[in-house]
Amino acid sequence: MAEIVVSNVSKRWDSFVGVHDFDRTIADREFLVLPGPSDCGKTTAMRMVAGLEDPSSGEFWIDGRAANDLEPEDRDVAMVFQSYALYPNMNVHENIRFPLKVRGVDPATHDERVRRASAMVELDDFLHRRPAELSGGQRQRVAPGRAIVREPVAFLVDEPLSNLDAKLQVSTRAQIKNLSHELAVTTVYVTHDQIEAMTLADRVVVMKQGVVQQVGTPTEIYGRPANAFVASFIGNPAMNLVDGEIADSSFKAENALIEGLSAPEGALTLGFRAEDAEVVTEGGQINARICKMARLRDATVVSVRIGGSLASVKADKNYRAEIDDTVSIRISTDLCHLFDTKMGERVGD
Repeated sequence: MAEIVVSNVSKRWDSFVGVHDFDRTIADREFLVLPGPSDCGKTTAMRMVAGLEDPSSGEFWIDGRAANDLEPEDRDVAMVFQSYALYPNMNVHENIRFPLKVRGVDPATHDERVRRASAMVELDDFLHRRPAELSGGQRQRVAPGRAIVREPVAFLVDEPLSNLDAKLQVSTRAQIKNLSHELAVTTVYVTHDQIEAMTLADRVVVMKQGVVQQVGTPTEIYGRPANAFVASFIGNPAMNLVDGEIADSSFKAENALIEGLSAPEGALTLGFRAEDAEVVTEGGQINARICKMARLRDATVVSVRIGGSLASVKADKNYRAEIDDTVSIRISTDLCHLFDTKMGERVGD
């Protein structure tokens, strides 16, 4: 097992900055997830840890060893890529065994290690099959099996579920979480899917345009986003963000008046989550016409326009109304978030 230290690492291509001043210690056995939109630098950061990209500046330590000058094969980390990257002419047993052959591991230990790895990813019944004879989910499980068999000090995982359908994503996500617990190995996991991040992570590092936006547990990231970007990226549906102004300790916007907010006066952005507000008969701080409705299994999502923003609220699954009906919405001030409208940074507690 290993602690990974990433010290002030940046990656630049001429004037373009892919990763800026990434500085983080990944604790031994920690499951760290790097979520963010496309081209935010998350995969580049992980590839530098693996040695597949050279940093423009900064240093790495893996398991107490300075790693900048180590070749990828000498860092003792295993990568699981988005693509299956399986050898079509080899069966599952040989695909999983291949890293042991390449690294010159004693052949007498191969079969035992392959079978131990295949059992962990539930492929014992498919060891004789070639990739073309496997389902998509089975092919995807060969990749972590091939990583496990190496018994590395850390796993580096790059969007492994993006090629799977929704049902397989759910089941494979649960299997990855179980494997992480069973193996107790340091893991860095890259994804654009915030649900994966919140489900799998011990700690989350949200990135945007090469810059770390916030670091914290899933609960901290969800409950107290550091800025408007994190608020809008984490959560399904995303946090509602409404532009308005604070005057006399009240947030004011078209169709909205929320009193009792302690913040500097002036333009601010109000944030609140759909599940933190409720539809009421009367007396809400938001009164607006319904412009969209969506019925889910456990709730009805009601959307209204507040000023120039669309905001969603989760009502009871049996709630019924029509488009253009006026609805009253109530939200506790304790559940409101305020952000600087220009810079996006969190304001107050």
